[in-house]
Amino acid sequence: MGKIDFQKTGFATRLIHEKKEISPARNAIGTPIYLAATFGVDSIQQMDDIKDGKEQGFLYSRMGNPTTKVLEDKLAALEGGEAAICTASGMGAVGSVLIGLLQSGDHVVAADAVYGGTDYALRCNLPLFGIQVSFVDICNPAEVEAAITDKTKLIYFETPVNPNMRIADIKAIADIGKRRGVKVAVDSTFAPPPIQYPLQLGADIVIHSTTKYLNGHGDVIAGAVISSLENITRFKYHASAMICGSPTNPFTSYMILRGLKTLHLRLERHCQNAMALAKFLETSEYVDRVFYPGLESHPQHETAKKQMRDGMYGGMLSFSLKEGIRGQTARQAVDTFLKNLTIPTLAPSLADADTLILHPATMSHRDVPAEAKRKAGITDGMLRVSVGLEYIEDIIADFRQALEKI
Repeated sequence: MGKIDFQKTGFATRLIHEKKEISPARNAIGTPIYLAATFGVDSIQQMDDIKDGKEQGFLYSRMGNPTTKVLEDKLAALEGGEAAICTASGMGAVGSVLIGLLQSGDHVVAADAVYGGTDYALRCNLPLFGIQVSFVDICNPAEVEAAITDKTKLIYFETPVNPNMRIADIKAIADIGKRRGVKVAVDSTFAPPPIQYPLQLGADIVIHSTTKYLNGHGDVIAGAVISSLENITRFKYHASAMICGSPTNPFTSYMILRGLKTLHLRLERHCQNAMALAKFLETSEYVDRVFYPGLESHPQHETAKKQMRDGMYGGMLSFSLKEGIRGQTARQAVDTFLKNLTIPTLAPSLADADTLILHPATMSHRDVPAEAKRKAGITDGMLRVSVGLEYIEDIIADFRQALEKI
């Protein structure tokens, strides 16, 4: 298209169009934020070429945005995938996989313990669309395989599992999926790179709530899916960009890109602090059990050693308080303990610089049926801790004094 002669236009036209920068800023260290809903083209043919993938470009930010594209390319590279799609939340990523991949009559094999929002989608939403779900002990590959039918299209699980911190053997399950022609999706939010690489272990799809460790500062809501180009194209056009209309906004993408620059340093400290707190909690007379994959007492510790790299086991742990402490029930002990903590914040999230704690039974997994909670080991005495970046001696001292006041 032709250029405007600003010598011949009025002030309002100049305000809107003069010095309008369309090209990316050269040599910018920080990724520019493109807060644009719409992008122009030079011709109808160029629009067709962009839509058909013959030319790289952008048309409408629901379908793609330059800032978000940088983030998607970076996440695909980090996970070793062909492509990625970023969504407006972690549940947007989960939903894009489920809606984009499944149709009426399909069957899903899912872990019997997952994040509460995901559990609701699997247990309550999918059956409305004629999609059946079987819940299994994801740490038992034989049980996973036994649940597969000729209608199974997806095996879905988290590892580490929220909130009981069980560890699923990604490679063993991926091998089952390949042998039976079933796609395998892993929510790796609790163990992002460089801790764990599900695609390298044979999974087809990896999901992240990028709200959590990838951003790391508790100030955005977003999600991502990384997979093959074929899968990502399907998730985009069958779910996130169309039926859901849930792209990540460009400012959020910028914030996550900024957070990624310190990911490795943050994860090292999160892991170190979590290991130290877990070891302390194991010695407490008030604690029944500690669930942290870095501990030798963890039932899947050897699997964790095999698939979680460089001695890094994540910044998440759970533990349960004993029944009967000074005549209290475990739930009463939880209330007393939480009342006396000073450093952690009681909050339904994780992976911030701040230490966060929650009570899964009444918070993250409140809507999970009682029997499903029981099978997952989610008791009234269980607490989940997202161990932050504070000085570890301060964290341990705070937990010690709060335990002693139960």
